[in-house]
Amino acid sequence: MFLVSPSSLSINRMRASPIKSMAAVNRNSSSGVVTAAPPHRRNNTSPLEARISLIFALASQTTSLSHKLLTELAGETAKYVFPKRIFESRNLEEALMSVPDLETVKFKVLKRCDQYEIREVEPYFVAEVTMPSKYGFDFNGASQSFNTLAEYLFGKNTKKESMAMTTPVITRRTQSEGVRMEMTTPVITKRAEDQEKWRMSFVMPSKYGSDLPLPKDSSVTIKEVPRKTVAVVAFSGFVNDEDVKARESRLRAALKGDAEFNVKDGALVEVAQYNPPFTLPFTRRNEISLEVERKQE
Repeated sequence: MFLVSPSSLSINRMRASPIKSMAAVNRNSSSGVVTAAPPHRRNNTSPLEARISLIFALASQTTSLSHKLLTELAGETAKYVFPKRIFESRNLEEALMSVPDLETVKFKVLKRCDQYEIREVEPYFVAEVTMPSKYGFDFNGASQSFNTLAEYLFGKNTKKESMAMTTPVITRRTQSEGVRMEMTTPVITKRAEDQEKWRMSFVMPSKYGSDLPLPKDSSVTIKEVPRKTVAVVAFSGFVNDEDVKARESRLRAALKGDAEFNVKDGALVEVAQYNPPFTLPFTRRNEISLEVERKQE
């Protein structure tokens, strides 16, 4: 038989339950005894549960972002699906035409007849490039020029700013001034056949005025188009060079009989296209125009 002292019993109890004895120590810090921290509780979340929680969190963020993108996409799509009609129709062909709900050039109609209408066009700014081909509407040249201008419009500029799309896309014929050869008499200006070029232009959003971001691509130039008076004929379908040439000839012939306006000296044809490529041909709006001026009294 062994004799056990009360003090040894207390020590053995403390050794048997160290967590319980530590938790029981709760003295005031002013007495010099450090209060023991409660035991650390283990996280019982399994790796599978953690992965599932992460998947749900990512799905929630993705859904929120997708909803925002879809809302923006729906807003942009609506501009093309629900076009606006800002032009007065002169015939059935024009009645079927539509243009996207985008900012466009401002003008006032001065005169309207069966073959054309006369407009006074307000000043506007364009970004333009010289097309690589002597033809204005071959697919490769038009696509290259369009992409160059689109890059500028959507951020390839000194401010890295994306600007809103407008209408129309304008394609116009330009002529070189030629090479002047000084002779005794007269002074002759010779223009080579391949010096005739086409330029494609995007109309710039009016809110910028002259304070437009500068293009990073040196082939893109910014230009202000002054107020002018033009004769315009609208037509549907897809545009090609032969059709433009034929329509220009008919417009010039029709204007010869106009009592108020004649074609301005040196005026070159412009073609405006209002619709994206996926638009049905019979609903597309294109316009051919020539600058005119009032006849002298």
